[in-house]
Amino acid sequence: MSQIETIYQHYLSNPVVCTDTRSISAGCLFFALKGENFDANTFAGEALKQGAAFAVIDNANYRINDKCLLVDDVLTTLQDLARYHRTQLHIPVIGLTGSNGKTTTKELINAVLAEKYNSFATKGNLNNHIGVPLSILSISADTEIAVIEMGANHQKEIEFLCTIAQPTHGMITNIGMAHLDGFGGFEGVKKGKAELFAYLKKTQGIAFVNRDNAYIMEMSTVAGLTSLVYYGKEGENTISGHLVKSDPLIELTWKKQNEDFNAKANLTGAYNFENILAAICIATFFELSPDQINKGLAGYYPNNNRSQLTKTATNTVICDFYNANPSSMTAALANISILEAKNKVAIIGDMFELGPETEKQHHEIAALAEKSGLHTVILIGKHFYLLKDQFSGLFFSTPKEAEAWLKENPITNSLVLLKGSRGMALEQLLPTL
Repeated sequence: MSQIETIYQHYLSNPVVCTDTRSISAGCLFFALKGENFDANTFAGEALKQGAAFAVIDNANYRINDKCLLVDDVLTTLQDLARYHRTQLHIPVIGLTGSNGKTTTKELINAVLAEKYNSFATKGNLNNHIGVPLSILSISADTEIAVIEMGANHQKEIEFLCTIAQPTHGMITNIGMAHLDGFGGFEGVKKGKAELFAYLKKTQGIAFVNRDNAYIMEMSTVAGLTSLVYYGKEGENTISGHLVKSDPLIELTWKKQNEDFNAKANLTGAYNFENILAAICIATFFELSPDQINKGLAGYYPNNNRSQLTKTATNTVICDFYNANPSSMTAALANISILEAKNKVAIIGDMFELGPETEKQHHEIAALAEKSGLHTVILIGKHFYLLKDQFSGLFFSTPKEAEAWLKENPITNSLVLLKGSRGMALEQLLPTL
């Protein structure tokens, strides 16, 4: 029996994996991962003391007893264990990637599929080289279908994650101006995301494709995919649909075999229409009824600070501060500009990982915000602050400075867009709104 098979037998005894001693559960497997500023090998003994059944380590100096399983590399072992577990799961796995909308689309798909199946979806945004293995190892034996989100900030990352998740089906939500630095520009983004299609081509998998998105249509053609399921507004689609309204929440009509249905979702932003349609398409493919689909959509409430409409004591806030890039920022500003409200305010923060495009993209967003017809525009962060003499609006170099101003100058009776990259931590401004 190989080392991975031996560890897998331990995993089967209590299929829970932990990587943080603050969240140890009795009988779990503790993986002592390394980070830039820590080496969890040093916590192996503590993990065992707190109830872990075994600790997987790669430094023999911390092998205090036979409950410490010594391997060459803990991260590689975690990934190999997930890969092995995936081969034991004979279920459809939907791989999901894209520049924007991954998490919302994943949660919509899962909310709908759960009306018929015991479904699983990636928790939060565990979508990288550590998160995907942890997600796969969270899939239980009674799961009937899984949705695995895969994120990337450089080429070959999606290709690698596919070897772990081994998707049977897949979808790219869209292609946008995200992680330009790591991907080496927009064409690099396309190439990186297309690695999912390449995997599906190699494994004879099925891809769900938005016919309205020229980039994704081109990528599916270049990949040579033959098993395609289309959705969109027009054309020969399995599911077609049209946005009815998005002020503030989305209503749409969708069509299956010339029969029309109406649906509602607790999401704001016209840009979420295509995410909802994708969920409808996938659910239809997996034979859910229209009633099940609409019930799943209506029952989904976002709580992840993505397109989340929140009522405070004095304002209505579009909480969209989990992440930002030029594509999603443009869509968010376009959305608030068409919503009905007496006073509209945009509070936007710097966008990260744009590389040489940083100055240009922040300039374009500042210009767009200025002409969006909003009552107040507040721009926060060192990149936006450099533009303070070029545009109207209020500029602050840090969220703390903006917070101080907001306390002195409260915004009331307004519709507020709060959006920025995760590192800006704009959620700290919510109590002032």
